[in-house]
Amino acid sequence: MNQTVSPPVRVAVVEDQPLYRAMLARTLDAHERLHVVAAVGTVADARAALATVAADVVVLDIELPDGNGIALGVQLRRAQPKLGILLLSAHDAMDLLLDLPKDVSHGWGYLSKVSSTTEGLLVDAVLGAARGLTVLDPALLAGMRPRRGSDVARLTDRQFEVLRLLAQGLSNVGIAERLSITEKSVQNHVNAIYATLDIDADREHNPRVRATLRLLEETVPA
Repeated sequence: MNQTVSPPVRVAVVEDQPLYRAMLARTLDAHERLHVVAAVGTVADARAALATVAADVVVLDIELPDGNGIALGVQLRRAQPKLGILLLSAHDAMDLLLDLPKDVSHGWGYLSKVSSTTEGLLVDAVLGAARGLTVLDPALLAGMRPRRGSDVARLTDRQFEVLRLLAQGLSNVGIAERLSITEKSVQNHVNAIYATLDIDADREHNPRVRATLRLLEETVPA
């Protein structure tokens, strides 16, 4: 029986450093589930390229020579509401995701150029962005703790651990494998997290994205 093969995720890379841009493009294009359709170094070139080629995810440096990557991402998202966006920065700028306009806040990920140095992490973040998830840098998440008095602080240690893995874009199966527990146990933890954070089912807003943003809002550096 023939199986339907999903087309590769089309990726555009916007990075001003030529060597780093080439490395990103080569790494992503080598993956069987990804295809790089453009690799450019400026806001102007990104706008021109994406006017002629279609992309599912844009990997964006935040600081570009002729503008700001976040502002470019907002503009691109408003033109293409399902576009996934993965931000890259040499600095911890995860909090910038909390300031995004509500109409474009889903499907943005963030990785640090300093701590996110593995191919697998980069690919997973791109695939997560393509699914509309908010995927955060695991090394930076590892250094966060719940803010005292917040709803996130009411989670058990295990639930907080599950929430951090969820924020890395892991599926329930992936979380179960990482923690060596059953998928059913993960689902129970996720349901408890949603209940504690008062996250209800909503067709317009992915609950995993909402939980990830609450994690950003209600944690501080350890």
